[in-house]
Amino acid sequence: MALVTETKKSCSVNPLKMSAPLGASFAFMGLESCMPLMHGSQGCTSFGLVLLVRHFKEAIPLQTTAMNEATTIMGGYDNLAKALLNIRQRAKPRVIGLCTTGLTETKGDDVDGYIRLARQQHPELADTAVVHASTPDYVGGFQEGWAAAVTAIVSTLPREHEPRREGVVALLPGCHLSPADIEELRETIEAFGLQPLVVPDISGSLDGHIPETWLGTTIGGTPLADIEALGGAVHALAVGEQMRPAAEALQARCGVPFTLFDRLTGLTATDALVRRLAEISGREVPAKLRRQRSQLVDAMLDCHFHTGNAKIALAAEPDLLWAAGSFLAEMGAELVACVTTGKSPLLERLPTSEVLIGDLEDFERSAQAAGAELLMTHAHGRQAAERLGLPLYRIGIPMFDRVGNAHIRQVGYRGTRDFVCAVANTLIEQIGHHGPDDWPLPAASAAAVERVVPAVAHVPAQIPRRDKAAPSPIHFPERT
Repeated sequence: MALVTETKKSCSVNPLKMSAPLGASFAFMGLESCMPLMHGSQGCTSFGLVLLVRHFKEAIPLQTTAMNEATTIMGGYDNLAKALLNIRQRAKPRVIGLCTTGLTETKGDDVDGYIRLARQQHPELADTAVVHASTPDYVGGFQEGWAAAVTAIVSTLPREHEPRREGVVALLPGCHLSPADIEELRETIEAFGLQPLVVPDISGSLDGHIPETWLGTTIGGTPLADIEALGGAVHALAVGEQMRPAAEALQARCGVPFTLFDRLTGLTATDALVRRLAEISGREVPAKLRRQRSQLVDAMLDCHFHTGNAKIALAAEPDLLWAAGSFLAEMGAELVACVTTGKSPLLERLPTSEVLIGDLEDFERSAQAAGAELLMTHAHGRQAAERLGLPLYRIGIPMFDRVGNAHIRQVGYRGTRDFVCAVANTLIEQIGHHGPDDWPLPAASAAAVERVVPAVAHVPAQIPRRDKAAPSPIHFPERT
């Protein structure tokens, strides 16, 4: 059992954690025709916008109520109402995802009351759904913000008395899953003849495609009609401990039973998902998935020679730390340093001696003290890797110094196979190869070399070549 401790520093140095409003905005980007809106200052929105643009290399829709000193003191209703009206008139979204920031939460704005008042005074807002997620910067981080937004979505938008639809399964993915991860889970569910309703579905909005026409809102994701019909699912699959509140909220509102998977990276974890899907559908496991499982087992056999006893330092959000760290430990790696952003019941079960809630400075010091061979965190860990002279395997958000981040896959049989091969290859690159200078010459041989070197010192740098125009004659014997 791991000991979970928290850093006692008075400030964060090279932060690992990202804000809760950013995590909530990211979740709202998984809804079709949606405009995420941060109720706070312009700086909060600008920072999050730049971070997501650099990671996905895509246009990111994100708006702000642009609070200043005066409006913060007097109350933010006017700014919020104007923002809702302008967004509805110009972008024409089906959903506006409203998330608060530390500024307005500290002031104590009654955001729910503001939304009701705006609807009363402006009937034209009736055709636009507004979902509010309370996400102060000083509570939780990226993962907690995502969870708050998804919980708000399933608590307000689905119809309460929706009839059950045979074969429909709700999928509630955590923020640690990439668009490629969600697409992998979708294909796995569909392989059993089931229809997945993914909320939120960033695989449709941030998967790196070019739409036929320009849109000011999200260019894909879960349609509002599917979210409203979410209560008709026969079962819900929640991925990550962060999704437990959302799954419980959906069950309380619509009576949909759920199964929570704390991770889907690894052989046993994916086996649990496949077994559950077989029970829900009443079908045998498809041959395609059986072959993918066989490929993963073979990849694990090939890679364990390199991951076994490898000392790895890992820093990530709690659910991602649990998923990656648990599987690496199953592959024989030693987790010598683990740093995360917040508390989670999974942390104590992590196969390591200590989990530190801290920043990347703590991560660097812990990795150096433990003699780590490989660092695993997001792109902000590159300075620590350079200073320690260690390889960096990038994981999580942001990865602004790499392209194709939306297509990185780490769940399911194929995703786990890709992950373990990539980690093993990173370790293989650090293996030293012997050269001639690695074997010192015996004393007698060294003395002989010293006698030979002066003797050849008079040899000219270039030896004149024979003139190609006048080759030496060749004589052939005559035939008798």
